[in-house]
Amino acid sequence: MDTLPANIPGLVWAYRFPPEGGKAIRLPNSAPQAELTNGGGFYWLHLNLADARVPGLLDSIEGLNDDAKAALITRDTHAAMTVDEQMLYGTLVDCQREFDHETADLGWLHFAISDRFIITTRLQPLRSIERARALLEKNPAKFERPVDLFEILVIEFQRTLISIVMEMTDELNVIEDFVYDNSPRDERRRLAPVRRTVVRLHRHLRTVLALMRRAAASHDDEMPFGFDDVAARLTSRLETVDHDIYALQDRARLLHEEIDSKLSSETNRHLYILSIMTAFLLPPTLVTGFFGMNTTNLPFAEGSGGTEYAVALIIASILLAWWLLKRVRIL
Repeated sequence: MDTLPANIPGLVWAYRFPPEGGKAIRLPNSAPQAELTNGGGFYWLHLNLADARVPGLLDSIEGLNDDAKAALITRDTHAAMTVDEQMLYGTLVDCQREFDHETADLGWLHFAISDRFIITTRLQPLRSIERARALLEKNPAKFERPVDLFEILVIEFQRTLISIVMEMTDELNVIEDFVYDNSPRDERRRLAPVRRTVVRLHRHLRTVLALMRRAAASHDDEMPFGFDDVAARLTSRLETVDHDIYALQDRARLLHEEIDSKLSSETNRHLYILSIMTAFLLPPTLVTGFFGMNTTNLPFAEGSGGTEYAVALIIASILLAWWLLKRVRIL
């Protein structure tokens, strides 16, 4: 690993691809900016937007128009894709990664592509682009055009979505086992993060699909060479995983409805029991209230005794209430 300070501001990595194909060359941190275009071909420059010098670096790169520069340094949190002057630039959604684990938190990859370069920027480390770099290290001679790298980036994003769908499916399986168990449990708090993640992924994926179709419908003289074929393949891939995410979203919604239904049934059962207890206790309350009234000439008011008669009346009133509830088929 190259631990020397980078001469290119915000450099995460840079690769130079020979003009006639062959093995990609990773540039060291000490390489100057002029080394990117040395020998022809195209290059991949990946930058960290946390470095405040990145906008100045982009101003010095030949072939970037103002709109592409703005797309590379934007802090917008929505997908975008524009085809103009044989360039493709915009923002793609991705998932963040930490040093020791991968997450399902959304991140944003900004890109600009022409026939001479692919430039990508990000604020947080991302899962898909890191796997794309690992694939490039494993097979450096596979990429002949910048759009080939762009295709790999989107394919790795699709694979990231598939892995998240599998994780969310396992989580829903566990929640489902608890929901359909005999003992009722409120799993709404556990289900909420799953629903939120799935809904956000589905929303952004639908946006990326719409942008991909619109970019593929652009005029041939505006889009980079070979992008129309790449867009068709990527659209087909993303539509497949979109169906899986939609099915997962629908399943999570049904589980939420099932949880609400079980909780409502449990609440109704508790109210039913409370009503029965009220019906049983109402006659004894009337009896004790009758014996406790401050009136004259009440039975057993004079002399000792009378408690056993009150207890007998209370028991009789409970039995009478039970018989009436059975008679009207409430019990």
